[in-house]
Parts: sequence; C-alpha cells; structure tokens
Amino acid sequence: MSQVFEGYERQYCELSANLARKCTSAGLINGEQKKQKISEIKAGLDDAEALIRKMDLEARTLQPNVKAMTLAKLREYKNDLNNLKAEVKKLSTTDSQAARDALLESGMADALMASADQRARLLMSTERLNQSSGRIKESRRTMLETEELGVSILQDLHQQRQSLLHAHDTLHGVDENIGRSKKILTAMSRRMNKNKWIIGSIITVLVLAVLLILYFKLRH
Repeated sequence: MSQVFEGYERQYCELSANLARKCTSAGLINGEQKKQKISEIKAGLDDAEALIRKMDLEARTLQPNVKAMTLAKLREYKNDLNNLKAEVKKLSTTDSQAARDALLESGMADALMASADQRARLLMSTERLNQSSGRIKESRRTMLETEELGVSILQDLHQQRQSLLHAHDTLHGVDENIGRSKKILTAMSRRMNKNKWIIGSIITVLVLAVLLILYFKLRH
C-alpha cells in the first residue's frame, strides 16, 4: 500500500475520532459555546473531506491488487464522514436545550462514544493491515531472492552437465582411439608371427641345401 495513502489515512482516523468527541460535547452545551463548537466541527469536516479527496486520488493510482482493498476502505471513511455531517446537522437545527435532553434521553451520547470507539478500533485495524502488508512485502522479497538463487543454481547445474557431457564425449573418443590402436597392434603382431614362420622356413631350406651340397662333395 502507498505510504502517501497511509499517511492520509492516519490523519483522517485521528481527525474523525476528534470530531466525534466534539459532537458529543457539543450536544451537552448550549448558547454561544455550542455555536463555537459547531463552527470548529464544521472546519474539521472540511479538513476531513479534503483528506478523503486526497485518499481517493492516491488510491486510483495504485496497482490493481492493492487498489480494490484501498477503495473498499475509502468507502468506509466516506460513510463515516457522512455520519459526522448528519450529526452536525442535527446539532445545528435543534434547540440547544431540547437537543441536550433528546441526546440524553435517546442515548445518542452513548452512540457517539461507541462510534468514537469504533473509529479507534478502525485505526487499530488499519495499523494491523499495514503491518500485514509489510510482512507480505518482506515475504515477497524473500521469495524473489529464493527464486533468483534457484535460477543461479540451475544455471550452474546446466554448466556442470555440459562439462560432464563434453568429458564423456572426450572419453568416448579416447576409447575409440585405443580400440583402433589395439587392432593395429594385433595386426602387426600377426604379420610379425607370419614373417617369423616364413623366415624360419627359408632358413631351414637353406640349411638343407647346404647339407646336401656338402654331402655330394664328400661323396665325390
């Protein structure tokens, strides 16, 4: 919620509670004192109405998820202001003594005090809502930080996966080279064995030939 709206809201709640107390006291007096008290109340109503207009303008600039709750609270404040105006109108149009007697007889004094208590509770509720909004903002900030950390971890894991895949490809290439080398060595070994057999055969034939030559020479 906007801090500007919250500031106007606190001012209005305090002013409304003060005006309610003045209405109660105005109903118990008469003469010039009552006229002066009513004049003070009317001036306060003008200030309260100005605060309502400011809150209305500020509420319409808020984001949709906050705007709805803010406008609902604003409607309550407007109803509260209308009730105050009605009370002042009654005080202004009735005889001072009759108004005091009627006020005492009808229990209006208790009703106005109850209204003042209600406004005090409303102010307390507003403070609790503001505190809840602060906790929600903090939770959202923590959630965003956690999300950023999660994204960073996923990126690191992706990089590690790519490194492992590259290492696997490299090892696969090494295995292929080793396999080819093994085949080449096996073929060379076979050729060497074959050459040894051929050379052995040639040597045997030569030895036999020499022996035959010596044999024939000896006979002659």
